Amino acid sequence: MSCDALWINAHLAAMTPDKPYGILNNAALAVSGREITWVGAMEDLPPETLSEAREVFDVKGGWITPGLVDCHTHLVHGGNRAREFEMRLQGVSYEEIARRGGGIRSTVAATRAADEGALFAQSARRLRSLMAEGVTTLEIKSGYGLDLETEIKMLRVAGLLGERFPVTVCPTYLGAHALPPEFEGDSEGYIDFVCSQVLPKIASDRLATAVDAFCEKIGFTPEQTEKVFKAAVQHGLRVKLHAEQLSDQGGASLAARYGALSADHLEHLTETGARALAESGTVAVLLPGAFYYLRETRTPPVDLLRRYGVPMAVSTDCNPGTSPVGSLLLMVNMACTLFRLTPEEALAGVTRHAAKALGLEQRIGTLEPGKDADFVVWDIGEPAELAYAVAFNPCRQVVRHGVTTARS
Repeated sequence: MSCDALWINAHLAAMTPDKPYGILNNAALAVSGREITWVGAMEDLPPETLSEAREVFDVKGGWITPGLVDCHTHLVHGGNRAREFEMRLQGVSYEEIARRGGGIRSTVAATRAADEGALFAQSARRLRSLMAEGVTTLEIKSGYGLDLETEIKMLRVAGLLGERFPVTVCPTYLGAHALPPEFEGDSEGYIDFVCSQVLPKIASDRLATAVDAFCEKIGFTPEQTEKVFKAAVQHGLRVKLHAEQLSDQGGASLAARYGALSADHLEHLTETGARALAESGTVAVLLPGAFYYLRETRTPPVDLLRRYGVPMAVSTDCNPGTSPVGSLLLMVNMACTLFRLTPEEALAGVTRHAAKALGLEQRIGTLEPGKDADFVVWDIGEPAELAYAVAFNPCRQVVRHGVTTARS
């Protein structure tokens, strides 16, 4: 067995579902090229693998997990919304801010005004924060342009981030995010524009791998969302949905009917919606950062999701208005403290289940032979520590596609 690099004397939280955390103690992990080629106990390590390895890393009792996956971000945008944060603390609701022309629309104005270089520079700073904690894959949505030119600009910047940084970027087109000013009072006209003009261009230029929408009273109706889904499927793109965040619009069931990769937020999810997600295999993405920043009181129905066996991912929702968060580890903690996930569920939520939410479960999310060599070495005594402590980053080494990208 050829071996370019070998990690020895490690404890593995492989995150396979066969046992808690997929734990394998006193283990080794071998990499050839960009793939994991061997995982097992040190005592079973073939002697020739150790002798032939070009590089050997002695983990000295540390832990290795899969690379972390941030499966829901709005990382590319212009400006910030600190003033609106202040307004919310003064009692103004998110919905009222949106009606006054703030919210998403204010970020649209800033993003349209920023050139590609400025957007890249701002977004790169946010990306570095995530990568420093072991994120090796993330989704980046558009949705702050709402016109053809700016949406393309955002998706190009997302792609450029994936080229310039050692991280896998999954770009998502989120045209149905909000109503732009030029379509004021004409949401049907805007949806037609999204489906007939923008989506075909996004698909033909291969700028996105999925299409998202905001199905909500202050967003778009289920009927309008379905038009977007139909157009996306016609162009060979997967779908996902911001669903049941502020009210029950039946978005989860709609997403399930279209075999969505994920339905995200879900504070107002019903049993009907949970059953539909389970039947379709759609991942429920929990976003505790938005819950926290909006000071919501209704938590996602985690017990209902458990009962139906719906996989639960956890993500930052990194965005300028409702979750300006640059720490996925903090979200792991919040998923436990606010939503009452177990540490194991939360860690699965940023590895195995987050990979599935991006349609990448065959390549990443667990430590298994044949999968991409994306993993993190941590200075921890047990996996639960990743959910336990806040602002103590224990990341020692990050490996993506078999190459070390960061070391403490």
